[in-house]
Amino acid sequence: MAKPAIIDRSIFTASTEPLTLALLVLPQSSILEVASTLDPLRSANRHLGHDAYRWRVVTPDGGPVPLTCGIELPSNGPLTAAEGADALIVIAGFQQSHSATQPLIRDLSRIAPRFAAIGGIDAGAWALARAGLLNGYKATVHWEDHEDFAATHPQIDVAPDRFVIDRNRFTAGGAAPACDLMLHLIRARHGPALALQVAASFITTARDGSEPQMIRTQADPHLDPRVSAAIARMETTLDVPETTAQLASAIGLSPRRLEQIFKQNLGQPPATYALGLRLAAARRMITDTRHPLAEVALRCGFSSPSTLARAFRREFGISPRAIRQ
Repeated sequence: MAKPAIIDRSIFTASTEPLTLALLVLPQSSILEVASTLDPLRSANRHLGHDAYRWRVVTPDGGPVPLTCGIELPSNGPLTAAEGADALIVIAGFQQSHSATQPLIRDLSRIAPRFAAIGGIDAGAWALARAGLLNGYKATVHWEDHEDFAATHPQIDVAPDRFVIDRNRFTAGGAAPACDLMLHLIRARHGPALALQVAASFITTARDGSEPQMIRTQADPHLDPRVSAAIARMETTLDVPETTAQLASAIGLSPRRLEQIFKQNLGQPPATYALGLRLAAARRMITDTRHPLAEVALRCGFSSPSTLARAFRREFGISPRAIRQ
């Protein structure tokens, strides 16, 4: 039997019709990502006085799904239970390459035409991309994955935005952008007044999708702006770390003054903080990707895998190979 064609309408347009979403939640997703997707809709229903938004949670095996915090999220069934919804949203976090198995990817590709729209939250974009569902579309993914995602899927126009809507595809970079996306959906369907009410319920404000995911440390009122500027520079030079003197010169300070304000604000010198950033990035790549350790070392500013291993063991008490295993 032929598959139904994708419905030619956007879910992001004004409508009084109920909207049903199916959330495919993969193991090791964040509870915050699930809540950021569903709670704005629940609040919108409360303010409206009726169920304009409906949802169901599905999982790869149809059973409860373990989240990163240790809680198991109940399920309404396997992926087939998503059929009949207007849109399918894939939520994934850590270890998506293991939880999004080849059979699940095939099922995603097969079932996709049955929905008016397909979305991904955080690493959910990886699953959609592996299923070929983002080819030729603009999309985003969590900022930690941007470089790898773009390199792995050159047929996708990868943006650093908080969320992206491109025709009948939408993606959000993480939990907070997912909330922004849902507020945008509510605004599009029911107007700005309702979106403002929902945002006020959570004591937040909606941010535009085109804004960058990273709220740079310049926005932290507790930090000296010069420290924030130095940290922002460190974050963009992980693979070619600068000396304290080079960093100080770039932001117009003497090395001694930079050392002083770092210790006053963060309790540690800039070199220690920069090394921590590089090791944290290395740890993410070791645990969340399959890149060779030599590549991880190079991309995180270490001259060799052995140099990385020594620093890694001092920081985390375990070797890179052991933590990967």
